[in-house]
Amino acid sequence: MSEKYDFRKIYSQFAIEGEFEDCVRYGEGHINDTFKLTVGGAKVRHYILQRINNRLFTDVGRLMRNIELVTDFCRRSVEKNGGDPLRDCLNIVRTKEGKSFYFDGENYFRVYVFIEDATTYQIVRDPRDFYESAVAFGNFANLLADFDASLLYEVLPDFHNTKVRYANFIKAVEADVCGRRAEVQKEIDWVVAHRDLCGNIVDKIADGRIPLRVTHNDTKLNNVMIDNKTGKGIAVIDLDTVMPGSLCYDFGDSIRFGCNSAAEDEPDLSKVEFRFDLYETYLRGYLSAVGKSITDEERKNLPMGAVLMTYECGMRFLTDYLEGDVYFRTHRPGQNLDRAHTQFKLVDGMLAVYDKMLAAALEK
Repeated sequence: MSEKYDFRKIYSQFAIEGEFEDCVRYGEGHINDTFKLTVGGAKVRHYILQRINNRLFTDVGRLMRNIELVTDFCRRSVEKNGGDPLRDCLNIVRTKEGKSFYFDGENYFRVYVFIEDATTYQIVRDPRDFYESAVAFGNFANLLADFDASLLYEVLPDFHNTKVRYANFIKAVEADVCGRRAEVQKEIDWVVAHRDLCGNIVDKIADGRIPLRVTHNDTKLNNVMIDNKTGKGIAVIDLDTVMPGSLCYDFGDSIRFGCNSAAEDEPDLSKVEFRFDLYETYLRGYLSAVGKSITDEERKNLPMGAVLMTYECGMRFLTDYLEGDVYFRTHRPGQNLDRAHTQFKLVDGMLAVYDKMLAAALEK
């Protein structure tokens, strides 16, 4: 695929010193085309070059404005705290015209400074990785604590508005376009029985009890750079979905993804358990980094964020199953239904120990 891009021409549009040497495909991302750009001269330097998927992100200008605002603010916060702005946050390389991206008439491209001697991991190798990802995301929230999140464009409207997600689910149930409703009535009944969860965070944001914050919205381990020497989490990457929201969403999605004892689509539910020990590990790392910027109300709702994000995700998997598996990529029949089952079991597991989750979150 890379042969269709004229890398030398693309490189020449950006304010990069040195001579073009090479540009090769990099990483395991599925949304954008990502390449590692090598530039020679007095010192060899590397950059990340990406073709932005403008079929998914249709307003590239506003998307990149979000990233500009967030990365600029993060860099200033890192500098103020005495950190290393080239390692502790993403840095956009602008075009020679001062823009954050280049459009060649067909494709949109952007460039970031490559963070040397650090790696992203697709799976948790041990609990320390999970802890360090918590530190990185907690620090990300802390760096942006004073940022006015209302300035950000909502890339994916109502992404974590669980009330809207529930309304869409009910529409899918009533439409039953694939004739699958009868076979999943038990699952439908489970979602309906837990519908009171839906307003827990969104209502608190609306009435001001929980502040509107910058949220990352994809808080998985593979979006954290882990230092190769120290093993510590440093910069958070992949900012395409930064939007206004609640840090309870980001915290909760990390717990949903990382505290499952099995794969997200595991058909054998006897293997699926909520790992409270990993919840405690992540909680400890997150709170150590987010510091005093978290409010008492946010802290009290961290466990609800975990329950809510898991409930919402399971509901979305079931919605997609009812609609014919048109949103989430599937590789076998019934995969979305298996995904829904794992999420529902995790919610049941969380609710069974919710008092313990809350006590751990409130422990000073």
